[in-house]
Amino acid sequence: MDVVSVEVIGDYRLRLSFADGTVGEVDFSGRDWRGVFEPLRDPRYFARVKVDPEAGTINWPGGIDLAPEPLYAEARRNRARDASAML
Repeated sequence: MDVVSVEVIGDYRLRLSFADGTVGEVDFSGRDWRGVFEPLRDPRYFARVKVDPEAGTINWPGGIDLAPEPLYAEARRNRARDASAML
């Protein structure tokens, strides 16, 4: 499932929206970024995340990206609450 939007909602936390309408939060705060992912240790760099519409996922400057399938699975486990339901 393709990622269609990303929002940084905290240090190492993202709200992702997918093509099927799923919106969920993914928390990367427990990750130990190593190797090619090491630049993601810097929260300012992590916050530079963008959607790559051609790849259907998120990426960072320098070509770092993550596969959309595990992002989708995590977002489905942590669906964002509908703000209108809280009124």
